[in-house]
Amino acid sequence: MDEKRLIRTSKRLSHCLRHDPAHYGVALDGAGWVEVDVLLKALAARGIRVSRADLDEVVAGNDKKRFAFSADGRRIRASQGHSITVDLGYEPVEPPAVLYHGTVGSALPQIRRDGLRPMNRHDVHLSADVATARRVGTRRGKPVVLTVDAARLHADGTEFRRSANGVWLVSQVPPEYLGTLPSA
Repeated sequence: MDEKRLIRTSKRLSHCLRHDPAHYGVALDGAGWVEVDVLLKALAARGIRVSRADLDEVVAGNDKKRFAFSADGRRIRASQGHSITVDLGYEPVEPPAVLYHGTVGSALPQIRRDGLRPMNRHDVHLSADVATARRVGTRRGKPVVLTVDAARLHADGTEFRRSANGVWLVSQVPPEYLGTLPSA
């Protein structure tokens, strides 16, 4: 599959599995899973031709590992980032001392005032490394990388979970737990 088609297919899967499955005629179970065959038929019914091999390539080749197959390979779901209600079943876990969040400079005044909020998602997404946070921030302009005092936030009672693809999930990060890395 060429790069443009790979990206287009990944975006459609994100829209379907994270935000609007009904638009595609798909019903996710409570944990966000759908049978692969059901998904492929629903996409085809809307003129979106994706084979099982294409789906395998998108899942394996996605740099952020946005999607996961069930152990038997018959179901698929998004790993995180849902705007619809799902229970991904990620257990609370102790975070590393510091985590990172990529954003853009224009968002800083609101973040400094309100902290990090999930906006239209269920959780705030944090990265374990600066490079990933910088890459996330780059999607919307010149990146700014924020540090999150995860050890203190956790000690103060905030629950952290880690998704299947290594993204750290938290309900919110108040501004007093945030710092800014110098620009690269």
